[in-house]
Amino acid sequence: MNTFSRTLSAALLLAGAALAGPPLTTIQDVIYKADGTPFNGLLTISWNGFEAPDTSAIATQMLTLKVVDGNLHVKLVPNAASNPPVYYTVVYNSDGRVQFSETWAVPQTALTLRLRDVRVGAPGSPGDNGGGPVQESDVVGLIADLSARPVKGTAFAAGRVAFVNPLGAVDSVSGNAGDCVHVDGSSGSCGGSAPSFMDGDAPAGIVDGANTSFTLTGTPNPSTSLAVYRNGLLQNAGADYTLNGRLIQFNAASTPQPGDTLLASYRLSGAATSSPALYANPQVICSGTGGTVSAPGFSSMGTCVIPAGVLASGDRVEIRFDLEHQGGAGGFSYEVHWGATTVLHLDAAASDLLVSGRADAGLIASGARLGTQSWGTVLPFSATVASAADAYAGGLTIDFQGKMGQAGDTLTLQNFTVVRLP
Repeated sequence: MNTFSRTLSAALLLAGAALAGPPLTTIQDVIYKADGTPFNGLLTISWNGFEAPDTSAIATQMLTLKVVDGNLHVKLVPNAASNPPVYYTVVYNSDGRVQFSETWAVPQTALTLRLRDVRVGAPGSPGDNGGGPVQESDVVGLIADLSARPVKGTAFAAGRVAFVNPLGAVDSVSGNAGDCVHVDGSSGSCGGSAPSFMDGDAPAGIVDGANTSFTLTGTPNPSTSLAVYRNGLLQNAGADYTLNGRLIQFNAASTPQPGDTLLASYRLSGAATSSPALYANPQVICSGTGGTVSAPGFSSMGTCVIPAGVLASGDRVEIRFDLEHQGGAGGFSYEVHWGATTVLHLDAAASDLLVSGRADAGLIASGARLGTQSWGTVLPFSATVASAADAYAGGLTIDFQGKMGQAGDTLTLQNFTVVRLP
């Protein structure tokens, strides 16, 4: 063979290799919709340029494939082992619009593959990190968010109260279990004794219409905490009496008369026989509107159910209510019950369209000292004092009841409030 023949043969071999092209993998499957009918539409397959397993250069391109009666058949250059990783993006079009898209990674094989063999998660989706760890810097905003959070300080310990040290780190407060924690993170013994109360105190002194001096059991601290009740009516400091230590001095015009009942409530400076002031401000236990009664027998218009553990000896509870009478056929009666004790009972006339009232309960270990006041449109002002032995530690119900004297009339509990005073 001469030189020309050998050169021509080599050129033909090279041209044949070039025409053979890169290796291809066959993907064949039947696609159905969720309702069981075959998928009909177009698949648009696109990719970025990459190098085939035989080092052939694959250019960035796309192709459109028609799927009829669900039959899919396509041959693609393997890209599963490309470096850097390159994927086929496949967009499904049907019924004139894009239905969904997915990502394919095609391995090199002589076998015919199904869709399940080439489908992969979208690059960059959760769980796809290319087989390596995700760096903090790879997550947008993560480093800034972590920097904004406080970190553990050198004195951090589990099971302790935490505070932020001057460097912005979280440390733990050190100290004994009974210590108090200050706002600067230091700890130490707690302050002086807690304030306590004296409720239902009966001032010592003769009630004869002439005596104006009465002595309290304890010394009110502060003096402005003193509340003196005469027959259930709150007396006005300065206008009705003055206080000097434990001594109450009534003014001449307010001198207690024979048969009057005096009760006092006040704070003490940490007496051991009274209850600590757990709350600095009054607490509304119950409030709202009530129901309507029209029957001749007593029935409830509304209740306030006080849970167990709310009331304690030394507490004072204030009850206020308003009633509305509709109709003029006859009168009506109303009551307020403190547990099983009736603390207020009044009979009103047909012309009493509005009624208002209040009751105060000072809690002691054995029950409560009660004072009530009520009045109406024509119903004269009435005040009473009483005692109740109802246990309250396990909870107690305050019940507003009413009954009608004549058919056709109604009595409505328009509003009620129950307040626990510190």
